[in-house]
Amino acid sequence: MRLSQRLLGGFLLIILVLVALVVTSVERRVRERLLQQAAAGLLREARLVAMTTTDATNPDSIADILAATLGHRVTLVAGDGRVLGDSEFDDAALAQMENHRTRPEVVSAGLNDTGTAVRRSASAGDVEVYAAVRDGDGVARVSLAFATQSLVEAQLRRDIFSAAALAAVAALVLALLFSRSVTRPILELRDDARAIAGGDLRRRPSLSAPGEVGELASAFHRLAEQLTARVEALEADDALLRAVSDALNEGVVALDSRQQVQQINEGARRLLQVRDALPFSADQLPRDRALREALADAMAGRSVDGVETRLGERVVTITARPLTGGGAVLALFDITPIRRLETVRRDFVANVSHELKTPLTVVSGFAETLQDESVSTDQRRQFLRTILNNTQRMHRLVDDLLDLSRIESGGWRPAPTLIDLGAVASETLSSFSEVAGQKGIELKVEIDPEATTARMDPTAIRQVLTNLVHNAIRHTARGAVTIFTEKSADQVTVGVRDTGSGIAAEHLPRVFERFYRVDASRSRAEGGTGLGLAIVKHLVEAHGGAVTAESVVGTGTTFRVTLPA
Repeated sequence: MRLSQRLLGGFLLIILVLVALVVTSVERRVRERLLQQAAAGLLREARLVAMTTTDATNPDSIADILAATLGHRVTLVAGDGRVLGDSEFDDAALAQMENHRTRPEVVSAGLNDTGTAVRRSASAGDVEVYAAVRDGDGVARVSLAFATQSLVEAQLRRDIFSAAALAAVAALVLALLFSRSVTRPILELRDDARAIAGGDLRRRPSLSAPGEVGELASAFHRLAEQLTARVEALEADDALLRAVSDALNEGVVALDSRQQVQQINEGARRLLQVRDALPFSADQLPRDRALREALADAMAGRSVDGVETRLGERVVTITARPLTGGGAVLALFDITPIRRLETVRRDFVANVSHELKTPLTVVSGFAETLQDESVSTDQRRQFLRTILNNTQRMHRLVDDLLDLSRIESGGWRPAPTLIDLGAVASETLSSFSEVAGQKGIELKVEIDPEATTARMDPTAIRQVLTNLVHNAIRHTARGAVTIFTEKSADQVTVGVRDTGSGIAAEHLPRVFERFYRVDASRSRAEGGTGLGLAIVKHLVEAHGGAVTAESVVGTGTTFRVTLPA
């Protein structure tokens, strides 16, 4: 039930109670007053009757005459209580009437000269009002039927009820207006509270009412201001926390006591491969055993540290912590790069060991053979050349490893200058002219007129072109090796193209890895270290460029070095 209805109902109840009290009190007072007035009038009439009937010879006739004149019943009573005359009864009936000596009004008149009473008449049978006055030895009595008095009271009662009804209607109208004036600001405050609870933090009470309602509105306004400030502060903190969480490389997942994911950052979404909108059930997380066990332990109140598992292609460590009040937090750290680096390190150590072991074995074996004095001079010369070649191979390998280590560690910094690409290309090819001539390979330079220069470290560009040309000549049996340049909108490309055996498509993504060889036996036989293209890649990237390879088996290979113009 609404407040206005309760107020109106309360006012209505109060009005009804007040009306009932007023009507009852007024009716009682009026009845008493009417009885008093009736008794006083009857006493006056009784005195008149007493004066008139003194020494009357026929009391009953006198009573009839006086009753007709006064309009009220007149009774004359002798001193001994006998009824001498009564306007309501004839002579025969008078003889049958009871003695009135014990009537209250008669007794009082005999003692005090006057007497009044209200009672049911034993002779007439109706309730009457009696007034008696002593008349010598007898009593003159005048009575009024109470039915007449009741008619007056009923009329008066109707008048009172009519006035009370009008007053009640007026009071109800006033109560309705008052209840509306009280409830209207309260309803406005209710609507404002609902709006703020629904998220409209800009809503404010507009009323300025006096008294307690105005104080309530003022307090509500302050409450709304403080709530808005606190909500904005919480939203700012939440946004900052989300930004920090999303910026982490680690994945963070927060779950409540019902195993509903309430928070998850981008790192965790990437590692767990989930895109469900928050909140969602933990059942949507991957069905990995280590992950599920860590989550179960954390939900049971036990911490979990550094559990390693594989989620798809990623290797992660899981740390789980229980939350106070229920729930858990999972932290996922992607250690795939670390494991990949460990694999690369192991492969690198194995490759270096293998690359060094072969020439060392050759050197050691031929050195032991040279200790035999029976070896001929020609064989000694051949063995010494083999030892020298393998020693030079190890020297090149160590030099390449040192160059690669220096570049990767940042110990070498490029010093770019404007380079004449045509001059550097010609210089590079000239150093390979003898080897190319022996294999019947034609060396060419094709310089784009719009790409004649590039900004690059002189030593680096020479080493890049030297490694690419050397690699091309080793894998080309006949045809040509060409150094070319190209110009695009904001880039300059320097490339080496050959007509050699080519590289199969499955090998192209890995040709720039250290010690990766498409044909390992042929590469070692031709003196390759397996580090040339890795050095090229690091040198080019140090200048902000990129190197790519294109090849068709049996047709040739093209390496392109793209540099910012």
